[in-house]
Amino acid sequence: MFLSSEGGHHEPLIVEFINHYIGEPVYHFQMAYTRPIWVKLFGYFGTTPEQVWGVAYTPENAVPWYTIMFAIACILTVVAINLLKGKLSEDDPSNGQLTLEAAYLALRDMVSSIIGPHGFKYFPVVATFAFLILISNLMGQFPMFMSPTASVNVTFALGITSFVYYNYIGISENGLFGHLKHFAGPKLPGYMFLITMLIFVIELISNGIRPLTLGVRLFANMYSDEQVFVQITNLYPPITHFVVPLLLTLLGVFVAAVQAFVFTLLSMIYIGEVSHPHDEHHDEEHADHAPAAAHA
Repeated sequence: MFLSSEGGHHEPLIVEFINHYIGEPVYHFQMAYTRPIWVKLFGYFGTTPEQVWGVAYTPENAVPWYTIMFAIACILTVVAINLLKGKLSEDDPSNGQLTLEAAYLALRDMVSSIIGPHGFKYFPVVATFAFLILISNLMGQFPMFMSPTASVNVTFALGITSFVYYNYIGISENGLFGHLKHFAGPKLPGYMFLITMLIFVIELISNGIRPLTLGVRLFANMYSDEQVFVQITNLYPPITHFVVPLLLTLLGVFVAAVQAFVFTLLSMIYIGEVSHPHDEHHDEEHADHAPAAAHA
């Protein structure tokens, strides 16, 4: 298990290898083209132009470890699913196929119960969150790898992705006005307009900080898990190098699975808040037009 170099631990060799070959051209490209844009928008990130948030930016770290690890996680996710799937068979399914089918059925039932039967069209994105985050979390349990989710940059990116996706669903299904309207809560009488506006502001703020809460929750748990592993195993090496790592690895696997589940669950809940069966909208419109039709 590894931690970032900021914590005083060596980065995996693959990170050094990639930066050794492409770090210099990437560094010069960013310094010449992308960095001036960021400096113009936000100013310098450090005391000198070669610093980012106080950390020296050099060709040796031009491609961040978390970028490399997340790219590897994406590849491993595709490979793992294809290995589990194998050759699909109805008569003699392999153990990998049975495992994948069990995960599929469990996730499908969650989507159906949380979002609704109509929510199956969002299953591919939800499943991608689940498997990609699980693989990313588990990578820290293996030598030569680091969990990309132990970097706040990755977890914030995942949180923003979930945020953008469910808001896109809300706007595409309900329109911009209809999507904003659901922040006001249930329809109240006109004399309670101030209460409605208060609910709207609170819900808008709550919705706006969701990328932060999603990212911080995942990052804090994965980073603290790695910190606990390193600190405990360095207490008394003769014992902790053999016995404790096994127990901490089991704990790490449990934390990885739970955090992937929590992120996926919250994403489904957020989608369920803004997505509704088309029949519901049809029923509401029918109810609105029924009195007029009766008078006619």
